[in-house]
Amino acid sequence: MYDLVIRGGTVVDPGGTLRADVGIRGERIAAIGNDLAGERVIDAHGLLVIPGAVDPHVHLQMPLAGRVSTDTFASGTQAALCGGTTTVIDFVTPEPEQSMLDALAQRRQEADGVVAADYGLHMTVPTWHAADTPRLGEVSATVAAGCPTFKMYQAYAGMALDDAALYRAMTAVAGAGGRVVLHSETGPLLEELRRRALEAGHTEPIWHAATRPARLEASAIHRAAEIADVAGCPLYVFHVGAKESVEQVRRARQRGVAIHAETCPQYLLLSAGRHLGGPDGELFVCAPPLRNEADQDALWVALARGDVDVVSTDHCPWLRAEKRQADFTLIPGGLPSIEARLALVYYCGVGAGRLSLERWVEVCCSAPARLMGLAAKGRAAPGYDADLVLFDPARHVRIDTDTLHEAAGWTPYAGMEVTGWPRTVLLRGRVVVEDERLVVMDAGRFVARELAN
Repeated sequence: MYDLVIRGGTVVDPGGTLRADVGIRGERIAAIGNDLAGERVIDAHGLLVIPGAVDPHVHLQMPLAGRVSTDTFASGTQAALCGGTTTVIDFVTPEPEQSMLDALAQRRQEADGVVAADYGLHMTVPTWHAADTPRLGEVSATVAAGCPTFKMYQAYAGMALDDAALYRAMTAVAGAGGRVVLHSETGPLLEELRRRALEAGHTEPIWHAATRPARLEASAIHRAAEIADVAGCPLYVFHVGAKESVEQVRRARQRGVAIHAETCPQYLLLSAGRHLGGPDGELFVCAPPLRNEADQDALWVALARGDVDVVSTDHCPWLRAEKRQADFTLIPGGLPSIEARLALVYYCGVGAGRLSLERWVEVCCSAPARLMGLAAKGRAAPGYDADLVLFDPARHVRIDTDTLHEAAGWTPYAGMEVTGWPRTVLLRGRVVVEDERLVVMDAGRFVARELAN
């Protein structure tokens, strides 16, 4: 007798799809089979039973230039759960005189006790830490504390690492058994292009894309891949949005570089011309910028064939008023999408014939869990955490602010109608969303991660 049985659903896992019951004992999946008996039974006939989605790239209550991103750890993880995401990974950024472990403890204090979903943290290596050999010596202790992934930048003044600093930091991470997660753009040149655009009187949001060319994103990825290879460091490239960038990832992998990449819903579904060039263009500023329809097509193909591994969100929401600035260089970058990701990729991927059911689960659930060291997450299989989503493939939803639980007050997908939406969500065997209603708001906890060899 199991504590809970999910009966009669179609269980979808990267390894295959089958009609079966799921037996849960405590916090773990105990069995997949037929005619299982439980103290409680949830009827899943007509539903897909998938592992809880993992979003490895979110920015909740993130401070930036005197502002703080709109979703808190509480509101952001509540929205995540309602969208079928049961684990998120956010960021820690140490101050110049702060140790990595102190910064990690401080960030955890902000999240612990208020998160609705489980969470992990990436450790940022800012310019000042990369230049300090003793600070890089803290990498091993940070990995041991359950934070084995290290965010680095090739862009943004004060954060960008030049090639030598990137090599030093990557070498330290590799030596500690960690992985680098990278924002890859050719930063110093982008700053020059932005300065020249402003001097010429160009202030509109579309110039955000015009001053961040796709080839400079791609060339930065090429350079980072070669540095990572010399350093012997596994590399994961964040928010790939251009076909040229996908090609650099593919070629690096062919050369034997240990490289993986993610994209995001905005790069799959939104375009610079239509959105950055539209009447509310400031809302759609993110970095790297939105590209065009040809890039979208290339990304879908890359997802299907495995050249791009993950769909994350880079969820970083701001209020409309915060997005309205005098020129494009002052607009805080980022879009909200933590809640709609799973349904968007299902509808526009599986529903449009671009992805199989199994590949949908792989890119939204299993691959991010595996690459980020969440050993008990991302699979609908015995021994894994009972993080499960009962997904209704026939549910028709019109996405809008009254549909979602995000705090920004707007969504880039407003008015979009999708078929397929999460109905019920379990976190470690506990029902946290029932019939699309959030019923538990504080079940989340920090998950210490360890990368597989």
